[in-house]
Amino acid sequence: MPSALALIKSSLLTVRQWFDSDYFPDGAETTRARADKFEWRRSLPFVFLHLGCLGLLWVGWSWTAVVIATALYLLRMFAITAFYHRYFSHRTFRTSRVVQFIFAALGNSSIQRGPLWWAATHRHHHRHSDTEEDAHSPVTKGFWWSHIGWMTSSRNFPTNYKDIRDFAKYPELVFLNRFDLIVPAIMGLGLYGLGAWMEASQPQWGTSGWQMLVWGFFISSTVLLHATLFINSLAHVWGNRPFETEDDSRNNFWLALLTLGEGWHNNHHRYMGAARQGFHWWEIDPTYYGLKILSWLGIIWDLKPVPASIYREMHGA
Repeated sequence: MPSALALIKSSLLTVRQWFDSDYFPDGAETTRARADKFEWRRSLPFVFLHLGCLGLLWVGWSWTAVVIATALYLLRMFAITAFYHRYFSHRTFRTSRVVQFIFAALGNSSIQRGPLWWAATHRHHHRHSDTEEDAHSPVTKGFWWSHIGWMTSSRNFPTNYKDIRDFAKYPELVFLNRFDLIVPAIMGLGLYGLGAWMEASQPQWGTSGWQMLVWGFFISSTVLLHATLFINSLAHVWGNRPFETEDDSRNNFWLALLTLGEGWHNNHHRYMGAARQGFHWWEIDPTYYGLKILSWLGIIWDLKPVPASIYREMHGA
């Protein structure tokens, strides 16, 4: 049995790793070499996030809180899909250093870790999709592991900076990636302060600091997390396959609605280099529409299109 001192030391190391995502006492490579397994200490942040949603039973609801929570869901989902995914992972458009930092911070507020870890992990997924090397394949590891279990395994925690050298050269992105709890903490405090101000100055809006924290932070972030993770799990088991890719990726209309266009997952796995994932006009892709607006405003540029050869392939030409 481990001594009380050893348990305290282990707990302190775990807490330090929550706040410093690049701290690994045994080294990042050694950690990555461990066997995949569910780890309770890694699951505690997710338990905390989900338990926070139960605050609904005490704080109730208001239209103000629901609207803010929905707006934060949509804004942060766009930051994840447009920038964490289509920009940092696949470089499907270009932008300035300032804009990439702003959206990296917005994505970071989603509590889905830092932009470099997210993108490096996703690049690895594309290289090994639905094989034993894939960290979150429902085909090889089962649905629940692919959905959230893999995020509790310490071997998946270190950022493989070799896979993301193109963006790891920016120290501000490395900082966000390393200390990935700073932005969510600021957002949580800001939401509480906003709700407290509304309660004092605009009581007709029917909200409070605690209600805004529960809805804007806990509920909005939890729904956002699972919606994103459905692309790892459901989008590899439920839907149609217009392309015969080497993995089991699928297109799913309902997931596309939930994730602002990410549900066209089979399209994406056939050609990951396009800024759009809904290859046809009827494949709803709100993220792409948002990117087009940003390009018209000159905030981003060089949106990469779907090649004509892909359309010919779809139509058997």
